[in-house]
Amino acid sequence: MADVTCLIEGHVATITLSNPDRYNAMSLLMWTKLGDALEALRSDSNVRVVVLRGDGDRAFVSGADISEFDTQRNTGAGVATYEAAVARAQGALEQFPRPVIAAISGICYGGGLGLALACDMRYAAPSAKFRMPAARLGLGYTLAGVHRMVAILGTARTAELFYTARVCDANTAAQIGLVNELQDDVFSHAAKVAAEIAANAPMTVAAGKLALNTLLEGVDDAGAAAVDAAVKACFASEDYAEGRKAFAEKRAPAFKGR
Repeated sequence: MADVTCLIEGHVATITLSNPDRYNAMSLLMWTKLGDALEALRSDSNVRVVVLRGDGDRAFVSGADISEFDTQRNTGAGVATYEAAVARAQGALEQFPRPVIAAISGICYGGGLGLALACDMRYAAPSAKFRMPAARLGLGYTLAGVHRMVAILGTARTAELFYTARVCDANTAAQIGLVNELQDDVFSHAAKVAAEIAANAPMTVAAGKLALNTLLEGVDDAGAAAVDAAVKACFASEDYAEGRKAFAEKRAPAFKGR
């Protein structure tokens, strides 16, 4: 049964995308539940990092669940509803105020690739495979989705992946910067990185993410002001005092996020 689950351990939330019979293909319900889960986590200040993964090691996400297309994407209204659910979920990932890590094993195609690119960091198993198959399906791809690919991979790499619709293996993905690193036990590695991030000053990490997203989207006066305010809040925080004290005392800091 297709589902999206969320497990919170300490300061790390792990979201699992589950549709194993279809290599974790995303149904309309899954897109909706992913958006719901991210909105709930956004308001939970205890969560400092999110890990996104697929159920099992055969696939991260194999794309959209094509079996639904005849019922969910066969009319103008149906396409609009479906695209709105996808945009909401991917937008919630991109704009999530704390870091999001994609742990990728197996197939990462189409909508799965879009989800992975919406995350801040991507770690993959050596068996991972990536593909943007829209041109083989006759699907249109949104401007926002292409923009994210270009921002991360550059225009030439995006053009090659999009126009050819060819499969990209894990080694090539690492070489072109599609993933940060290859790891045999990708899930354990992602959890380790998440724990490292969660131990750092949450306000500083959030300010860094805000700055990165502002640069990706294009800096304007409002964006610059928001980043400036976030930076000033860090210097005024209890965590800044704790960080200085811990450094002087040669111990690990205990950050509270305030």
